[in-house]
Amino acid sequence: MACSAATSMAALISPFVSRVPRSLSTSSSSSKRRSLIVRASEVPLVGNTAPDFEAEAVFDQEFIKVKLSEYIGKKYVILFFYPLDFTFVCPTEITAFSDRYEEFEKLNTEVLGVSIDSVGIALRGLFIIDKEGVIQHSTINNLAIGRSVDETLRTLQALQYVQDNPDEVCPAGWKPGEKSMKPDPKLSKEYFAAI
Repeated sequence: MACSAATSMAALISPFVSRVPRSLSTSSSSSKRRSLIVRASEVPLVGNTAPDFEAEAVFDQEFIKVKLSEYIGKKYVILFFYPLDFTFVCPTEITAFSDRYEEFEKLNTEVLGVSIDSVGIALRGLFIIDKEGVIQHSTINNLAIGRSVDETLRTLQALQYVQDNPDEVCPAGWKPGEKSMKPDPKLSKEYFAAI
């Protein structure tokens, strides 16, 4: 897994970098609850080609250059942004993805973690980019909510399944080995009859 400080990723980062300064807002309730508010300026579009980028990364305790286009035609890419290097949630996500890296490797997938805290704060964006360089999945969490590696793996496996079986779709919660369905009113009856 490569964790990188981006140098030329503006096209992909811009939807997730806060345009609103970090601020703590105090609620008027008696609990004096405070929350960190960060708003994204745009919504990324699934189905579009991911913009190419080049960044310096740390891999296996060495600095390397990573370029998204090097994976095109070869591997799927999990690209996840984390807001700051030294917070409470970020290390749990980095560790969780790192601990499961071999599972991603078996699925012909590279995992790239990106911190841009030297230029701003990113929301917790995660993208699954297919071998053709197309963004097939995107999730964005606010700062206080970590992501699930299990769900990322499941979504990746579902994506790979439907790309290998273009006449089928994966229902909610689908996992490898479970029944898929045909995207047709008549043919889908087999799936619905079985559940």
